[in-house]
Amino acid sequence: MSTSRPELTRGLGLIGGISVNVANIIGTGVFLKSRVMTCNVGDPWWVLGVWLLGGALALAGALCYAEISAMMPESGGDYVFMRRAYGKLTSFLFGWTSFAIMKCGSQAALAVGFAIFLNVALGGQLDSWQLDLPLFGPRLHLSAISLMALAALWLVALINCASVSAGGNTAAALTVMKVAMVLIVAACAFGFGHGDWSHLSGNGMSGSCEGVAPSARGGIAGIGAAMLGALWAYDGWNCVAPLSGEVRDPQRNLPKVFLGGMLVIIALYLLANFAYFYVLTPLQIASVSATSSLATEVMKTFMGSGAITFVALALMISSLGSLHASVLANSRVPFAMARDGLFFRALARVSPHTRVPVRAVVAQAAWASVLAVSGSYDTLTDSVIFASWLFYGLTAASLFVFRRQLPDLVRPYRAWGYPVVPAVFILLTIGLLATTFIATPRQALIGMALIVAGLPFYFYWTRNGASAQEPPNQL
Repeated sequence: MSTSRPELTRGLGLIGGISVNVANIIGTGVFLKSRVMTCNVGDPWWVLGVWLLGGALALAGALCYAEISAMMPESGGDYVFMRRAYGKLTSFLFGWTSFAIMKCGSQAALAVGFAIFLNVALGGQLDSWQLDLPLFGPRLHLSAISLMALAALWLVALINCASVSAGGNTAAALTVMKVAMVLIVAACAFGFGHGDWSHLSGNGMSGSCEGVAPSARGGIAGIGAAMLGALWAYDGWNCVAPLSGEVRDPQRNLPKVFLGGMLVIIALYLLANFAYFYVLTPLQIASVSATSSLATEVMKTFMGSGAITFVALALMISSLGSLHASVLANSRVPFAMARDGLFFRALARVSPHTRVPVRAVVAQAAWASVLAVSGSYDTLTDSVIFASWLFYGLTAASLFVFRRQLPDLVRPYRAWGYPVVPAVFILLTIGLLATTFIATPRQALIGMALIVAGLPFYFYWTRNGASAQEPPNQL
């Protein structure tokens, strides 16, 4: 019997890689955020400009990631890049925050979102089932929506325990469905909606703007709030980075994955928003109820009540696709940490059958399930945008570190516009972090606290993890 340790395999092709990135980015933002953004800035052209600027910022980050990933095509993505650039502590804090809440919390939210949209599509039939279970004193409340969220999490985890090529094929199928949904909304709006391009000259500042704070309407504050909405919709643009060690011909394919995925997303988002403003006036858009969605109201103009079921189905597919891509990619971060002795060593094992870090996938699903049932992720995920962009900025800044410290390392792709484009991305990220800290100091401080909470675990694993034996070959 061989004593060699099973390794990951490069089974993710170009189409699969682009699909993972696109599937992770397209969530619910493109269907929901334009209402709030219209309240933030009023003018449709400003809304479209913010969508374009947010896409350009994400694209600038993708250019940085494309060079670094092609240069260091290893599983773990940002964790590996920061380890090489800044050392183990910074990379551990990224991995800790990613697993503890940043990615697992996002997966919990996506799973619950999937269940909620399923309930809407079924006409609210899931609302009737509730269950309270005793749990060592306090009672655990479970609903049919909670159980469907858990079912979605574990179904996706099971799919991702298969080979990475199977995961890529699933991502490709879900991406086709998600892109089709966006295109159907746009095509129907232009084809059947009784619209008018003069809507683009209107203004939505006098709309009811339900749930939008007055302080986030108009001026610099409004633009900043709209930008946060756009960036939320674009979040996930770096999703394929943790899978770099499993991409075929990574030096050639990784830059195409990052750039191709972002260009597709920017085009889709702009198309959808032109369709919204063609059918509805800015005032109508700003007055859409917070309990509805802009896409639903647009489709209602020619589909009637059937629009509710259609858009719920679109959001359900979109949430499931994002969940799948996130589970596939981000399970590689705890895997890479475990191989460095900075996380539970059992998670470093690779299945000899599928060549996938099955235990890392399962551990991620288990923690996401706890967050989904507890509901605590709602508060915590509001606070990790600060942490997320802090680490995005650090990863982009590592490009300058590598250019200076490793000038002779082979670079199959060099970031376009270097050093200006990466510098602009970093400066805008710093501005975003400063704005977040000033506007919402509580959320920013909670985000920092989540990062700092990883320090005791880092000191424990650096003391004990390095001396631990390599895990055996078997699962």
